[in-house]
Parts: sequence; structure tokens; C-alpha cells
Amino acid sequence: MTATTEVDPLHPALPLWPRVGRYAFAIGVGALVGVGSAVERLDGPLPESQQGTVIVVALDLVLGLVSLGLLALRRRHPLAVACTVVALLSVSAASFGPALVAIVSMGTWRRRPWAVLTGGVFLAGLLVVIALDLPTRPPDEAPWEVVVGLVLAPVVYGAAAVTGFYVGARRELAANRHEQALAAEREQALVADTVREAERTRIAREMHDVLAHRISLVALHAGALVYRDDLTREQTAETAATIQDNAQLALTELRQVLGVLRPDDGAHDIESPQPTLAELPALLADSREAGTEVALDTTQLVGTLDRVPTTLSRNAFRIVQEALTNVRKHAPGVPVRVALAGTPGARLDVEVSNPIGARAGVALPSAGVGLTGLTERAVLAGGTLEHGARADGSFVVEASLPWQT
Repeated sequence: MTATTEVDPLHPALPLWPRVGRYAFAIGVGALVGVGSAVERLDGPLPESQQGTVIVVALDLVLGLVSLGLLALRRRHPLAVACTVVALLSVSAASFGPALVAIVSMGTWRRRPWAVLTGGVFLAGLLVVIALDLPTRPPDEAPWEVVVGLVLAPVVYGAAAVTGFYVGARRELAANRHEQALAAEREQALVADTVREAERTRIAREMHDVLAHRISLVALHAGALVYRDDLTREQTAETAATIQDNAQLALTELRQVLGVLRPDDGAHDIESPQPTLAELPALLADSREAGTEVALDTTQLVGTLDRVPTTLSRNAFRIVQEALTNVRKHAPGVPVRVALAGTPGARLDVEVSNPIGARAGVALPSAGVGLTGLTERAVLAGGTLEHGARADGSFVVEASLPWQT
């Protein structure tokens, strides 16, 4: 029995006092049984033929100490130690205590073949003890001793093995609960990270939608001041005032978006209202003031703009806003058509189109992520968004969003 096994996570090193307690149990039980066996052997005068009994008793105690020393290896070699100590039990009564500890320790691994193999060694040792002890007993006591040994010894072994299986099951249950707790903590941390990332993404998207629109207006009017040298003083002052107004509006809207990040108290935990289709006329008016001809078509829309659900209305507004911003960036000065169509309980279709051939104007810088953000917004809302050039020479941004009542 030289096979070894790696230390299992279910069998960690024991603290000091539980380890001392196991050795104290082995020593106490082994000493009790060993002394009883020695007293029985040494009972009465020692004739010349029985003087060798003293050597047998001394050997019994020495083997008991050897068994006790082998317990230090029971965690690295549980099966080998259990079989060895149980085998020593057949010739050493003092090994009874260490044998019980070794059997329990082997049983904590909850491997039935190990228990069967160790039980076979235990039964073989028991038969050896009976065979050696039977001739020394009076004839009237021999059958009774055999019956008691064959019944009581397996019961003791079974109780020790079952105790080991029970301890192993409790350890496994505790380990499973600990692992579940760790998994729950990891899952909770992952959910928290996901929520934070989603919130950061949402805020970044809102900041992009808000600032891109306002800053594009500021850049457009500022570009007009740079390239237009025919403006009167009044026109220059009016354009500068428009730049100032849009810059202030950009700061105000930026504060509203960032306000959800730094609430001062419980009264500011509610997110500030976001623009919806009800503000669409004001958005188109800003674009017209910036020099973009915008036409709004709602003939195919059932109902009014202010009757569209808030979330749907906010998403549609952002799509139109970003599309107008892209027109000012990539095709300044061209006419734009905004069309809204749909029916409650079905879908809301948003279409923004403009000719690809741009008029003379100042092209604004672009990060190239506006349409990507629009597509993501539409998908998250359960809809679709497509964009691209048409055969008629126009560029179209077309979104279809579910309109739940």
C-alpha cells in the first residue's frame, strides 16, 4: 500500500487544538486497550515458559508508538497509513487508538474502494488474532470469544468508517457553501461593474448627443465669422450672440447630464428630464438659424408629437438631433428633410435625408462615431437603424422603433 494521493482542498491542515485532540484520543484509547491487554497477559506468576510474554507486551507498546507516529502521514497517504495501522492492530493492542483515528481519517475521503480494502485488511488481522489466541483459551470459553470478536470488531470498524464519511460530507457541504458565497460575491461584483459600465456608456452617449449638436452650431457660426467679411457690425454682433447662447446652452445641458453623477442629497437623485419630440420644433429652429433648410413631414404620423411615449420620444429626438449634426459636419448648407411616421401599438419610423452634393460651407471635424451610437441606441430600444447613400443621390438615416402603447 504505497499509493499516495494529493492533499484535497476538502482536507485542509487542522488547527493546533483539534490536531492535539486527535492525538490525545489515539494515545488515551491505545493506552487503555494496551494496558488491559498487558495486564491480561502478565496476570499471575511468570513461569519460565511465560517469560517471553514480557517481550511480547513491550513489542505491543512499541508497535503502538509506531502506529501513533504513522498518523502524521495520514493526510498525505490516507489509504496506506490506514491499512498499515490496521495491520499492526493484529499484533498490537496498543495500536487500537491510532487505528480508529486512521480509519476515520481515511473515511473522510469518502471513497468506498478504500473503505472496502481497509476493511479487508482489518478482517484479515482479526482472523489472525483469533487464530493465535484461540489455542490459549479454555475450551469452554473459546467459542464465546470467537463470536464476540467476529461481531464486535466489524461493528467498531464500521462505526469508525461511517464517522469518517460523515465528517467528509460535512466538510464538503461547508466547502460548497463557502464556494457558493464566493461565487455570489463575484457575481454581485460583476453585476455592479456591468451596471456602472452601462451607466457610464449611457451618460457618455447623452453627452455626445447634447454637446455635438450645440458645439456644431457654435463652430458653424464661428466659421461664418471667419470666412464672411461682408457682414455688418449688427450681423457680426448677432452671430456672436448666437455663439454665446449656444455655448451657454451647451454648458447648461452638460450640467444636467452630469448632475446624475454628483447628487448633493436625496432630493437630486432623480435624473433631470431629457428632451423629447415635443422639443423637435425648437431643434429644427436652431438648425434653420444656423443656415440649414429643414423641412418636417408628419403627415404619416398618427397623433401628435407630445403623445409619443417618453422613452420612445427621447430616442427619436436623439436620432434626429445626431442626424442634423452629421449634416452640418459633412454637408453644410444642404436642405434636410425630417419625416416621422407610425402608429401607436406598431412602430415609429424616423427618416432624415439630404442631398449628398454639399454646398459651399465650412466642414466641421468629426469623430466618426455618431452613426455608430445611433445604431446602438436603436438596437437597445428594440429597433433598427440603417444609413447610407441612395440611388437618387441622397444620404438617408432611417430608424424604426417599436411603439408600445
